Amino acid sequence: MGVDMKPFKIIFGSDFAPIRKFAPLMAAKPEAVYGDLLPILRAADHRIVNLESPLDPGTGFIVKSGAAFTGSPEHIASLEAGCFDVAVMANNHTFDCGNAGFFATCELLKKHGIAAVGAGKDLSEARRPLFIEAESVKIALFAISEGEDMRGATGDAPGVRPWEVEALAEDIRRAKEAGAVVIVSAHCGLEYQPYPSFYVYEAFRTWAQTGADIIVGHHPHVPQGMANFGGTPAYFSLGNFVFYQPVKNFYRKLGYMLEITVAEGRIAAHRPIPYRIGADGLRLLAGNEVEEFGKLFDRLSAPLVDADRAREAWHAVLACNGIAGFRAELENILDKLRTDPPHGAAMLRNRVRCMQHLTQWSDGMTRIADGTIENAPAELVATVRDFLTREV
Repeated sequence: MGVDMKPFKIIFGSDFAPIRKFAPLMAAKPEAVYGDLLPILRAADHRIVNLESPLDPGTGFIVKSGAAFTGSPEHIASLEAGCFDVAVMANNHTFDCGNAGFFATCELLKKHGIAAVGAGKDLSEARRPLFIEAESVKIALFAISEGEDMRGATGDAPGVRPWEVEALAEDIRRAKEAGAVVIVSAHCGLEYQPYPSFYVYEAFRTWAQTGADIIVGHHPHVPQGMANFGGTPAYFSLGNFVFYQPVKNFYRKLGYMLEITVAEGRIAAHRPIPYRIGADGLRLLAGNEVEEFGKLFDRLSAPLVDADRAREAWHAVLACNGIAGFRAELENILDKLRTDPPHGAAMLRNRVRCMQHLTQWSDGMTRIADGTIENAPAELVATVRDFLTREV
C-alpha cells in the first residue's frame, strides 16, 4: 500500500529589487516591505522569487538600453525575512553591474543558503535547472529570459539563459521522462501591456505541449491573465512584487503572488494572491478589491483561450501604440544617438536583437505597411489604453 504524501505549497513572487524608496526601508527593517503578505510567505514550504537586481555594485553599471540599478549586500536580509529559498536570475537586470556584480551576488546568495537558477558562468550552467525535492516528489525549475543587452550566456561567457524555445522544450521533455514535476519561469514580453506578446503565447504553448506542468511569466511590470494549454496553466505576468516604481499608474502598483500546490506528483492547485504596492511596502487586497481583481483577471484571461483571440489581443497592443507611438520611440532613439551615443546604440541594438522589441517593431511595421495597424477589437484596445493611462 502506498503512503499518502502531504500536499506542499510553493509561493512564486515576481520582480524583487531593493531600489528607490524600498532600498532604505528594506535595509532598516527587512521584513517590513512584505506587510501582511509575510504570514503567507512563511507558511509555504518553498518560496521562489525573481531577483531583478544584483546585490553588489561590482565595478559599476554597464551601458544598456534601459534603466540599470543595484541593491547592496545588506539587502540579503530582506530575502531571508521573506524566507525565500530560491532566486531566479534569468532576467534583464541580473548583469546590470557586469560580471563582477553577478558573481558577487551569487556568492552572497550561496552564503545565505538561497539557491540560484537561470544564469551562470557559461551557457551550460545558465541552462541548468534547479531540482527541489519535497515529499518524495522531484520538481525541476527551469528559468529563461530574453538575454537583453547582449547578456545571454554563450558557450564560454557568463549570462542568463537566453530565449531558446526549442532547446528548453527538449530540456522539459527529458525532465518529464525522469519523472519530475516541471515549473518554467519566463522573464519576457512587452512591458506595461495587459496582453502578452504573441511570441510569448506561442512559446508558453510549446512548453506546455512538451510537458511543463505550470509556467510563470514576469517582466511586463503589470498583471496579465492566464491560459490553460491542455491542462497546463500558464500565467503570463504576475506584475511587480517588491519593486517600487515612482509613478501613479494604477496597474504598476498591482500584482499577485502565485500559490502552487503539489500533491500526488502533480500540480494539484494554483491561485493568484493579489496585493497593492505602496511607498511603504505591500498589502493584500481586501473587501471589494478582491472581487474587482477577480473580474480584472477574468477579463485579461478571456482573449487567451485560443491562438486567434490571443493574436487579436496582441494586435490591440500594436493598434494602441499606433504610428505615432512608433514614430515617438524612433525619434527618442535618434535623439539619444545624438546626445548619448552609447545609450542610443544600446537602445537601437535592443530593438533589433531582443524578442519583445523585435516582434513589436516587425509586426507593427507590417501592419502599418498593409494598412491594418488600427484593425483590432475595440474592447481590447480600450483595455490596453486603460492600462497605460489609469492612475491611482
